Amino acid sequence: MNQADTVWILVTTALVFFMSLPGLLLFYGGMVRARNAISVFTQGYAVACLMAILWFIAGYSIAYGDASPYWGGLGKVFLSGVTQDSLVGTLPEIVFFSFQMTFAIITPVLVLGVFAERTKFGFVLLFSCLWMLLVYAPIAHWVWGGGFLSDGGIFGENGVRDFAGGLVVHEAAGVSALIIALVLGPRLNRDYAPHQPGMVMVGAAMLWVGWLGFNGGSSLAADVRAGMALTVTLLAGATASVTWLVWEYVKTGKATLVGMVTGTISGLAAVTPASGFVGPAYSIVIGIVAGIMCQETVYFLRNRLKVDDSLDVFAVHGAGGVYGTMMMAALGVATWPAQIGSILIVGGYTAAVTLVLVFFCKGVTGLRVEKEAEEQGLDVAVHEQRAYDLS
Repeated sequence: MNQADTVWILVTTALVFFMSLPGLLLFYGGMVRARNAISVFTQGYAVACLMAILWFIAGYSIAYGDASPYWGGLGKVFLSGVTQDSLVGTLPEIVFFSFQMTFAIITPVLVLGVFAERTKFGFVLLFSCLWMLLVYAPIAHWVWGGGFLSDGGIFGENGVRDFAGGLVVHEAAGVSALIIALVLGPRLNRDYAPHQPGMVMVGAAMLWVGWLGFNGGSSLAADVRAGMALTVTLLAGATASVTWLVWEYVKTGKATLVGMVTGTISGLAAVTPASGFVGPAYSIVIGIVAGIMCQETVYFLRNRLKVDDSLDVFAVHGAGGVYGTMMMAALGVATWPAQIGSILIVGGYTAAVTLVLVFFCKGVTGLRVEKEAEEQGLDVAVHEQRAYDLS
């Protein structure tokens, strides 16, 4: 065990958890209408708690067991065999377990953005539980757990390069959100502005701070690679923020707060898979392209295809994560077959399993709330609470 590495990962574990609670919930909660803010908070908090429990029960075993290159197995359910003396590299295994738990928490919470304002609470909970076990955990095993997409797998000695989750987190969440949006259909009224832009900005700022641990901690050591990952995370987020703002002003004549901080998230998603492999100059290039590309993807899905991915999970996270993963090949850090092949495998698997889970969970709990509940808002109709007491 290395004490410096252990302390660093303990800190980054807290930072990544901070991204979910409260960072992402504030970001999402401010984006919806006031009458649906409580529903976003309730869904996100409940899903975060459930994912922590499920990661302990079986998720960690599926992702980081050694049963096969395709499935980690159930040898570590309930942390079976994990003792105070167990190590992963230079870290106590319990610390590694907790750090990876925070990734397993935030990824399903990211997907919640597509459910906003029209989905039954029971469906959200059931789908999220099954999705983490059947989509997130297996993909984490393939890429990070010594599975068939990593070094020595189907792409030979040079497997896929995904430092902190371009595929495992962002592509998986984005593709699932796109599939769900297509099945759900649009909300009854999509013509509205985020009810609390200030809350969106505060949430995005918290996400950015937490992302320093998300990427920096993925080195699993207190070393120069962690420092570089942290640095490029700052630069890519800043660059994409400015790029989105400028591009938005050129196109619409307005520069919005929500647009700028959405640009921040697009740059952070894009640099995530590359953060342990590139330097500052390349991170700025990644941020510039992400700020424009993700914004155009938002407009294309909303205005051309009329797809109601409520909080732009695919356009920002899915597109950003895939772009950042491809940049590894473009910059010579990885091979094109490994990067493109892994993108297709992860995307195809995610889409197929998500589609099955959507219809299975729909049969169990139902999918959309009633029209009257959607018009009234889920805060009162489902949770009998209001975000704001105006009396």
